[in-house]
Amino acid sequence: MSGSARVVWFVVPDGFDDPDRVSGGNVYDQRVTTELRRLGWDVRIVEVAPEAPETDPLEPIPDGSLVVVDGLIAIGRPSAIEAAEARLRVVVLAHMLAEAFPEADPQAVEGEKRALSRAHRVIAGSAWLRDELARRGLSSAERLVVATPGADEAAMATGTATGGSLLCVGVVAAHKGQDTLIEALIRLGDVPSWTCTFAGSASTEPDFAARVAAEASTAGLSERITWAGVLTAGELDDAYARADLLVAPSRTEAYGIAIGDALARGIPVIASSVGGIPEAAQPPGAVMLAPPADPTALGEALRRWLEDPQLRASMTAAARHAAPTRRRWSDTARTIHSTLEALS
Repeated sequence: MSGSARVVWFVVPDGFDDPDRVSGGNVYDQRVTTELRRLGWDVRIVEVAPEAPETDPLEPIPDGSLVVVDGLIAIGRPSAIEAAEARLRVVVLAHMLAEAFPEADPQAVEGEKRALSRAHRVIAGSAWLRDELARRGLSSAERLVVATPGADEAAMATGTATGGSLLCVGVVAAHKGQDTLIEALIRLGDVPSWTCTFAGSASTEPDFAARVAAEASTAGLSERITWAGVLTAGELDDAYARADLLVAPSRTEAYGIAIGDALARGIPVIASSVGGIPEAAQPPGAVMLAPPADPTALGEALRRWLEDPQLRASMTAAARHAAPTRRRWSDTARTIHSTLEALS
């Protein structure tokens, strides 16, 4: 980009860079912001509290500006997107499909329909999400762009000799499926030497988090399970370094940033075959997929992993071989950069 830096306004959830409020969408926004600045963009952040009374965060932005709006904000304030259509060039970052969540909020579903239909471009976090948005008529095909999440280059995980160090990363909530994983682990009580660390906030759905923790305790798994809560970047790196296997039991997922982070470190994955996870869970030799919300199938996959050293060695070798070729955040940002350039 020649000359002075071009300006893009980035409307994000309040505290999107707060280390205690980690989410996939926030990580995506943080990394894209950093990489766009490296590409020469003057990124001007506008933080909005999603739960605050509805206001128009786009109103103060000068006419003709390029604006990227996080999907959470766009869905919560569709009237702002509608009002800005004629005077701003609006790009919405769609991290997820509102209808895909268990007990989807009708207001969020309606907000998504209104906001995405008025955006000049919609950046989807996976090809699956792009296809779903087009199929449901939420955005026209020519306005949809895919920019899948990247992963940082990282040292290969050291793991353990037994393969029993399991890691599950994500907010403890129904759509992430930790209850399915707990039920699967209960079935593995006869298998020695495994432990499982759950890394992620328990405050988003506290009743759900308390219930799954109680189920694990009642089943006598307390000594094998660690509820680590939100980890700092360094602590999460350490957790990945110790892990032999990442488990992602989601009920719905547009892509799966943790899956990419694990595979970039040479850590194999067992995950749900749902949404955009099959896109993230590559190469096939490093991954086993199970139906979502099926503790029996997940338990069988975990038992195979834990009881078959040759399978563990093969999956780990496949993950390590492919790790250097994983998509990086710089690749994600270049896709968004090209989208913004085309609207300039």
